[in-house]
Amino acid sequence: MQSEYPTFVPRRATWAFMGLHPLRLIALGFGSGLSPVAPGTAGTLAGWGLYLLIDHYAAPSPLAWAAILVAGFFVGWWACTHTARAMAVSDPSPVVWDEIIAFWIILWVAMPVGLVGQLILFGLFRAFDAIKRGPVGWADACFKPKRGALPGWSQGFGIIFDDLVAAVCTLLAWGLLLLVLPPLALTSLGLPHHHLVITTGD
Repeated sequence: MQSEYPTFVPRRATWAFMGLHPLRLIALGFGSGLSPVAPGTAGTLAGWGLYLLIDHYAAPSPLAWAAILVAGFFVGWWACTHTARAMAVSDPSPVVWDEIIAFWIILWVAMPVGLVGQLILFGLFRAFDAIKRGPVGWADACFKPKRGALPGWSQGFGIIFDDLVAAVCTLLAWGLLLLVLPPLALTSLGLPHHHLVITTGD
């Protein structure tokens, strides 16, 4: 008996699948999402490195960074939609542009901060994104495709949406951390002096 729902055979993301296709290169984090272990973590690490490279060599102003993030969101939405549809999977784990753009937003808001602080931000983001409880879990459940339907623009947005919520949760936790930590601990995070004055009131 034939099912009333059409069936689509999922396609694996491989180096051959990605090739030099610009949308797949972006969605798969320039190959970082093809990591056989923890692709989301690999994608976040790639995003971290890319942010630092862009910030060091191009030195965008805050306004230029805002433009990069807006463009990255919309181009990434397109790339995630295309790649998920090509793979016939609504939220494929090799698609890691969502982790990249979300972590860029976190760094853009939190910087300047030293390596220890960046490591804490990285750990917080990965925890919120991987555990998917509370607001992140709710966001992850949104925009699922109808049964038997290929992923579309809504699912492409949904791929990014839960990571944006995880980014907001990360920044809220970071802000709370800055409020409760003593001055010496704040110094170890590599925060600039003027930030310490504002935060601690010294």
